[in-house]
Amino acid sequence: MGGSERGHGRATKKAYEGQKITVTFEARRCLHAAECVRGLPEVFDTDQRPWIRPDGAEAERLAEVVRRCPSGARQYELVDGGAETPPRPTRITRDSTGQLVVHGESVTDLPE
Repeated sequence: MGGSERGHGRATKKAYEGQKITVTFEARRCLHAAECVRGLPEVFDTDQRPWIRPDGAEAERLAEVVRRCPSGARQYELVDGGAETPPRPTRITRDSTGQLVVHGESVTDLPE
């Protein structure tokens, strides 16, 4: 386990590999809504290193929590080949603090 970084233009994603699922995290997109930490504190623990431990929960449950990420900073890919599909159409809403939250494809996810 652990994290590995992959460069994607300006964005850097860090991958956390588990036996059945890999979770990626892109810090510059994170809104710190803490959906992940509240949803699965046994996987997402900011006091530990690595702070994402994919084998701490069943892959399907982890995928469900990752899909709640309002910024798309967290994504997943199942070892058997299944990957997260962003919701379509893209939705833009405001959270309780007034920030805009985007669910769907980001500019970096669109085909060239």
